[in-house]
Amino acid sequence: MGTGPGKYTPKPGAAPLPRMIAAQAALETRMLLRNGEQLLLTVVIPTLLLVLFSSVDVVDTGEGEAVDFLAPGVLALAVMSTAFTGQAIATGFERRYGVLKRLAASPLPRWGLMTAKTVSVLVTEVLQVALLTVIAFALGWSPHGNPLVVLLLLLLGTAAFSGLGLLMAGTLKAEATLAAANLVFLLLLVGGGVIVPLDRFPDAARDVLGLLPISALSDGLRDVLRHGAGMPWGDLGILAVWSVVGLAAAGKLFRWE
Repeated sequence: MGTGPGKYTPKPGAAPLPRMIAAQAALETRMLLRNGEQLLLTVVIPTLLLVLFSSVDVVDTGEGEAVDFLAPGVLALAVMSTAFTGQAIATGFERRYGVLKRLAASPLPRWGLMTAKTVSVLVTEVLQVALLTVIAFALGWSPHGNPLVVLLLLLLGTAAFSGLGLLMAGTLKAEATLAAANLVFLLLLVGGGVIVPLDRFPDAARDVLGLLPISALSDGLRDVLRHGAGMPWGDLGILAVWSVVGLAAAGKLFRWE
């Protein structure tokens, strides 16, 4: 075997950027799926809520099958649990323990790290939506509407909740992020139109709650999947505003250490 000059010369340097982002996204996804608390938020709670409230007549969801009302709301809850609650808590503790600081000093640029986190969130959401859809079909769900409109709503909802989650994780201490993210999750679960219809609230409260991203996502998905509506421009507009505001604020105020 020849051993001429340069045959085994090392070539130090970073891997191609797409490969680095893909490797980091795969790592983020594995860490999320192995975390018991994250699985509780992203899989167990949405599944239990869907099965329980579809099977037991506890909340008046209006005409038709309860699952037709609940399934879109639980899909919205799944997006919030991953893009907002889970991401905020995980990123907050990574920041506290210096993980983000060290990753920021690696060849992977900071925007590449955030891209990898976003890809991880999207992969997790695909798994969530697939699981919840199968369960909803088993419970008798009969969805309607344009799948592309549903995809647009889910993507805008992910952007809105990701911006808010990163904003919280990058500005608060890890313990405060943990408490605040879980509290917001519970409050929006109750008052965001996920399980309880917004028309059950007083008019003044309903007007305010309707401007929340979880309400816009729930109502938009419900209009399309339950009623077969076209493009829900009002809900899309609310989600777009939250996306721009949240991502812009996170980009400006996020602290890496």
